[in-house]
Amino acid sequence: MIAIINYGSGNIRSVANALQRLGCVVQVTSDVEIIQSASKIIFPGVGEASSAMSFLKNKQLDKLIPTLKQPTLGICLGMQLMCSFSEEGETDGLNIFKTQVKAFPKVGKTIHMGWNNFTDFRGNLYHSISKMDDVYFVHGYYAEPCDMTTASCDYLTSFSASLQKDNFYGVQFHPEKSGKVGMQILKNFLKI
Repeated sequence: MIAIINYGSGNIRSVANALQRLGCVVQVTSDVEIIQSASKIIFPGVGEASSAMSFLKNKQLDKLIPTLKQPTLGICLGMQLMCSFSEEGETDGLNIFKTQVKAFPKVGKTIHMGWNNFTDFRGNLYHSISKMDDVYFVHGYYAEPCDMTTASCDYLTSFSASLQKDNFYGVQFHPEKSGKVGMQILKNFLKI
């Protein structure tokens, strides 16, 4: 069973639907025991960092998530909350990924929305992915590149399109909205 962490953010249903199309048994939950017993964890999110972190703290999930031993995938806001700090709401994160989340420079359109490809990538999430493959982004904040960066992308600046440390994976893009490429990335995660 794959647990999708429910912390009041958007986009949970589309992630669940994508996993069910891949034949997965999925449970959307904020229950600590169910999350601990899952074979894999998805930590999705669309929303605002400080309110999402408040929800996690109220449910004791801020203590649980960093201790998980199963493969855990943060998507968009989920990945950002796994970082040390976010400028959005001046929010302390879960400190899994030792990098900060910053606002895009205030130049023109400050939200990265649409299809983009990677400037480089490595790791087991990217098996059967090519440099020409595009994935779908929608975000106004980005994780700074660091030694845990496994894919980079450029929009106003270079940023971490994905991060990985031990059993924790994070993607800034939305694999569930990225067509065949996104489904391949989800399949790769499920094989970990």
